[in-house]
Amino acid sequence: MRLEWNRSSIHYLTTSMIAKRARWALMFTVWGFLWCIASAGPFRAAIAFRVVTPDPLLPVSGGVGESRPTTRKQGELTVRALVLEDGTNRVAFCSADFLGFPSILGNRVRAAVHGIPPGNILIGATHTHSAPDCYGFPDGKGGTSADFRYLDSVCTRMAEAINEAIASLQPAALKIATAEAKGKIAYNYYAEQLYDPRCHVIQAVLPDGKVLATLVNYAIHPEVIGNSQGICSPDLIGPLYEQITESGGGIGIFLNSAQGGMITADNRRPGGEANDWEECQRIGRLLGREALRIVQDAPVQSAPPIYCTAKTLTLPVDSPLMRQLIRMLPKETANGGDENSVSTQLNLVNIGNAQIVTIPGEALPNIGYYLKRKMRGEHNLLFGLTNDAFGYILTPEDFGSFHRYEYVSRTSLGERTAPILEAAVLALVQDSPIPKFVR
Repeated sequence: MRLEWNRSSIHYLTTSMIAKRARWALMFTVWGFLWCIASAGPFRAAIAFRVVTPDPLLPVSGGVGESRPTTRKQGELTVRALVLEDGTNRVAFCSADFLGFPSILGNRVRAAVHGIPPGNILIGATHTHSAPDCYGFPDGKGGTSADFRYLDSVCTRMAEAINEAIASLQPAALKIATAEAKGKIAYNYYAEQLYDPRCHVIQAVLPDGKVLATLVNYAIHPEVIGNSQGICSPDLIGPLYEQITESGGGIGIFLNSAQGGMITADNRRPGGEANDWEECQRIGRLLGREALRIVQDAPVQSAPPIYCTAKTLTLPVDSPLMRQLIRMLPKETANGGDENSVSTQLNLVNIGNAQIVTIPGEALPNIGYYLKRKMRGEHNLLFGLTNDAFGYILTPEDFGSFHRYEYVSRTSLGERTAPILEAAVLALVQDSPIPKFVR
């Protein structure tokens, strides 16, 4: 009887202990889950934009040199801001329909934003060649065609867009994808196949499945129209945005990539190049359709963690042409006024399983391929012409080595730019956490 009692007691105690342990394990699991949610916070997103087409129209810039007068517009110039937040960190991706957007203007925008650290605001230019000059390039007559009152208004509207997005943040999830964009979109003018056909897409999706925003990262010169036709235009980027919205992709935002030397729109025809709005529509809408196709079946990341770091990148100015240009730029856009060096903000951002690095100019595709190969995300994005645009960026091996590269070498800071940039990027990559997918 005593033995039977002991066996029953042992059985009772054993089953009780198992049940209690199971309950405790369940409680710890729930607590851990709730702690993760509380520590990470709900992922939120928002996007906003402003139209910045000048009225009356202003001359448009296609690069260093005199701007060209305009008589009409095709499409609207805009500034756009996509804000993402993981409950702890907040970052803003901004895009502006200009050839470049100097850091002195970008810092004015950052100073007018309250709710995001300045180092977490990334500002890139789409690189359209049909918009007003943001740098104040010399006009050959002792002045410039830049309108500084207009540039002040652009900064104000960009800050408004960022602040509106901050105020409109709502629960969302992300879809991130990378694949080759198919069709006649881009090519390398200097060496036809030497370009990166990969298109990277980040899409913010609301809880009801509606798409809030679609970010497209692709290497291309939007110069179908150029600056010689008297037209103010976002070029192919305008139709890209139209296609995204009309196809249910929410509001579009475009950040360029490593499109130097010379990754341009493939507007070739048997009789020559097509340089009209219809060709902008064809290329931009094709890129929009491809971006939505690429991201369509991407898995949803419901709580993607955000990591953002920034450092000051200082680059020497070795090019005589660039030194002369810096001396001639007006104080409203000059980067510190030092003709021997320039400084800008360099960013690395992790979002979910994607890693993003900024490039302050037009890096040649071999530099783009190299950096992407060394980055540590499942999706590695380069935001070119972001936080500034210091001309072309070539490796020392490419600099001044080919007749084809004569122009891009002359309009770069010098042959030391790429090694310094690459070393800074790789240091950021090694010092940063590895991006991770979180469902």
